[in-house]
Amino acid sequence: MNKRLAVAFTGPSNSGKTTLIIKVSEALIKEGKKVAIIKNDPKNKARFDVEGKDSYKFSQTGAEVVVTSPNKTTYFSKRHKELEEIIRMFDSFDYLLVEGLKNLPLPRISIFRDKIDEDYYPFMNALAIDSSINIDNEKVPSNIEILDLNDTNQIISWIKNNSKEV
Repeated sequence: MNKRLAVAFTGPSNSGKTTLIIKVSEALIKEGKKVAIIKNDPKNKARFDVEGKDSYKFSQTGAEVVVTSPNKTTYFSKRHKELEEIIRMFDSFDYLLVEGLKNLPLPRISIFRDKIDEDYYPFMNALAIDSSINIDNEKVPSNIEILDLNDTNQIISWIKNNSKEV
């Protein structure tokens, strides 16, 4: 079985996490890698089910629900799942990209534009920034690698060297 490697991405809203994950995912898939993505929704804002539809009615019962069609499979659960449970749901992957969940024990890239929130330092292994931040004015701990947010190849190289096997 192939190594299954995971890395996490954190940062404030609108910092560019989703855009970066999309770029990384597309590049890895072009290399022939299988990619899985987990997104944390801490404020429970994401909406996938439409009121009145069968899948909504089923999920309202509290049951675990899978909706399958020729092109996709969607899983609805009304309970929290730990990372290990979620990983088991994926058939196989080479890279797992996790957005959010800053307390997970995964190597982590934090993404910032304009201003760095120092509260993230204990949770990050790398810092991806763009030219909106003057790094000379920041007190980044020496154990944190600084990456160019716009250099997808550099970020993928970091991921390949630092991901954790899961």
